Formats: sequence, structure tokens, C-alpha cells
Amino acid sequence: MAESEIAVVVGVGPGLGAALARRFAKARMSVALAARRRERIATLAEEIGGRAYGCDATSEAEVERLFAQVAEELGAPNLVVYNASAFARKSILETTAEEFERCWRVACMGGFLVGRAAVRLMLPRVPEHGCAGTILFTGATASLRGGALFHNLAVGKFGLRALAQSMAREFQAKGVHVAHVIIDGQIAGERPGYRREERGADALLEPDAIAEAYYQLHRQRRSAWTLELDLRPWVEKF
Repeated sequence: MAESEIAVVVGVGPGLGAALARRFAKARMSVALAARRRERIATLAEEIGGRAYGCDATSEAEVERLFAQVAEELGAPNLVVYNASAFARKSILETTAEEFERCWRVACMGGFLVGRAAVRLMLPRVPEHGCAGTILFTGATASLRGGALFHNLAVGKFGLRALAQSMAREFQAKGVHVAHVIIDGQIAGERPGYRREERGADALLEPDAIAEAYYQLHRQRRSAWTLELDLRPWVEKF
């Protein structure tokens, strides 16, 4: 791909978000990293030669400002990933309306705001190799089924999946590749229960392996575009 390709990752944390940023930088893309608190991603941005932005993905004004800044400083994005999520594991009886709405806004509303802003910048571009841009949404097991105590995650993820389907059907024929990735399992990290040494070889989803799958989705030819991809470790039951 051309060196001028631009990737935007919204919802960058130390796990998958960071792995995505590093993978896209490895592909010689100009990478814009966005998180609610810019200072948390500044070091990573410097490490990969990218740019860090502060953005609350649930705020329409902040999302619009983010994409305006990216367009001005880097150009219209070729690849946008929405990776933000929020979750409060508790009973429905204990969940407040504010908690429920917050989780939905992060998981779903933010995806709409980011996806809409991305499409607006991608559509005017003359498609390169048949693609004007790629938009990827991070889903979860909860995208497919709601479990006890997981309603705060499932409702937003169900909505995000529906958004991806609707966007794909509206914009695919116009050259924008939209895909939804179901992360069906736990991602390896440093928290207890998520450490590699505790679970065994490849028993957890490796962030770098997920990031590679995202990158390959972006590289797909339009004759065989994926709408939905599910990823899980080999030991995961499904």
C-alpha cells in the first residue's frame, strides 16, 4: 500500500488498540490514535511516529473535531477502526439508568458518530483498487448473545453489529468496506486471569494476532469483502 495511507484508531488502550496502532505503523501508514485522555496514548504515539488525539467518542462535537483535525493534519483516512467499549458487570436490578446509557453510548452511539464522520471523508475519494476506505468495528461474544449480568455490554454490542450491517449495505457499493469483528474470547493482557503464563499456549487471543486480522481485512480486494469475521483461540468453546 502507498506510504500516504492514513489510519485512525478510536479507543486506544494498552491491549488491542495499541496493537492495532503498531501494526498499521508497521505497514507504513500515518496513524492517528484517539482516546478519551490524550496523555495516556502520547508515549505510544511517539513510539510509532503517530499522532495522539483526545476524544470522547460519545460526544458528537469531539468526534467531528477529531476527524476535522486528522483531515487537516494528515488527510482523509483510508482506514478507521472503532475500538471503544464500556462495561459494568452487574444485575439488571442493580444497574442504574445512567450506567446503562453510558455503556450503550460508548459501545454503540460512539460507533455511529465515528462511522458517520469516517464515511463523510471517504466517499469523495476516488477509489484506489476499488476501495475508497475501510471502516472496522470491534465486537465481542456479547454481539451475538446476551448473558446474565452482561446486559450493559450486550445491548451496545448488538446495536454496533446492526450499525455495521446497515453501513455495509448502504456504502459498500460506493466503495467503502465496512466490517464487524467479533472477538469471541479473552484478550491476553496483564490483569489476573488474562496473563499468558496462567492460561497456557495460545489459550488467549493475542492482540498482535487480532491486529493482523484487522490489517488483512483492510487489504481485501472488493471481489471478496468480508462483512463479519469472528476470532477466538483454539481452546475456546463456541
